[in-house]
This record gives sequence, C-alpha cells and structure tokens, in this order.
Amino acid sequence: MTVIHALILGIVQGLGEFLPISSSAHLVLIPWLFGWEDPGLTFDVALHMGTLLAVVLYFGKDWVELFKAALRRRASDDKRIFWYIVVATIPGGLFGLALEKQAENAFRNPLLIGIMMIVMGLILYIADKKPRIRKMDTMSLADSLWIGLSQALAIIPGVSRSGSTMTAARFLAMTREDAARFSFLMSTPIILGAGVLKLRHLTMAALNLPFFVGVISSFVVGILSISFLLRYLKNSNFGLFVGYRVIVGVIVIAFALAGH
Repeated sequence: MTVIHALILGIVQGLGEFLPISSSAHLVLIPWLFGWEDPGLTFDVALHMGTLLAVVLYFGKDWVELFKAALRRRASDDKRIFWYIVVATIPGGLFGLALEKQAENAFRNPLLIGIMMIVMGLILYIADKKPRIRKMDTMSLADSLWIGLSQALAIIPGVSRSGSTMTAARFLAMTREDAARFSFLMSTPIILGAGVLKLRHLTMAALNLPFFVGVISSFVVGILSISFLLRYLKNSNFGLFVGYRVIVGVIVIAFALAGH
C-alpha cells in the first residue's frame, strides 16, 4: 500500500460511503481495474475510522439531542427517532455478522457488482420519480424496519448502504433531504460496528503513513460528501447518481466479460 493508493482509496471511501454509489463496490473495482494489490482488512479499519469520524462530527449535535431525548421519560419526536435508528440498525448488523465471509470473498465479484450497480440505480430512479412529502418526524416503527431491512442488502458490493436506505425511504414517501439525513444517522452505529469488528486485525505495525493518510482523506472527503448531498437534495433529485451507477455498471460488466 503506497501513500498515493491510500489517498485515492480514502477519497473513494469518503465519497462512496455517503453518496448513493456504493463505497464497497468502488473499493473492489479500483484495485481490480488498475491491478493493485488488495489493501486488506487493516486498511479497511482506516477507511471506516475516517468515515465514522466524519459522520460523528457532522451530526454530533443531532446525536447529543437524540441521546438526551432517549433518556427522558416524556415522549418526543427525537426519542422516537432515536429508537427507530436502533431498530433500523439491527437487520444490517445481523446480516453483516452472518455473511461476513461471503462479503469478503464471494460477493467481491466484478460482474455481480456491475449488475447490482445498474439494478439498484434503476430502483432508486423508480423510487425517486414521484414527489414525496413526508418528513422524518412522521416515521413509524414499520418504516424504520423496512429501511433497516433494505440496509441489510448492502452487504453485497454495488448495492450501496446509503443508496438502499435512501431508496427505501423514498418509497415510503420521505422527502429526499430527510431520506438522506435518516440514512446518515443510521450509518453511525453501522460504521462503528464494522470498524470494531475489523479492529481485531489491527496491529501496531500496521499504523503506518498510508494508514493515517487513509483515515484523514476518508474523513475530510466524508464531511464534504455529507454536506454536499444534503444541500444538493434540497433542490435536485437522485438522477445524477442513477446515471453514474448505470454508466459505471455497464463499463464494469464490459470489462468483466472481456476477461479483464
């Protein structure tokens, strides 16, 4: 792992973790396309640490208010949302634990990734086609379960954790901005859990310059990605990301079938 490779993969993680384009897909595809060695689990820890820091810093005040509300006896929108996030996290966590080996081996197939990039892009397009008007504070327990189940699909590279949850939220009639906000809040425990699971592979010898470059680049780009998407969705739809997913999917499928 060189510093340049670490920088590029950190940027890719920071973009893909929060934009609906699948960070896991890009972290498989870029080394595959350019013939780089697999960065390994240790570097995955660095990337997850960076994006975790990004989402915690950006939504720090939100999380403080949610925790305060959860500890109070009286009911409130923030208290409901806190417990809905907890509920929505469970399916993704269970699937992640059950399919960890497949996620690191069988699912990392470029042809499968290309297909999923296109399929999930088209599903996002359908979900986003009609106007949606519900805000996050109108969510129900059933809504959080559906969004949580959709997040479980992201164990397959190319699906996209943020893309699947935003798509589900749009099907449930949530506004684009609130769909993204709930997705980002949900990402905190999931990214934390993924990072903790991979920490067992971390050694002091792995804490080198590329490791810290990966942490810092994924953190900085992650912050910028969250800020960009929340502002972008105030006046725009998901069409930009749908088009990107389809184009990348077609290119990847073509390379895979050509025997790259």
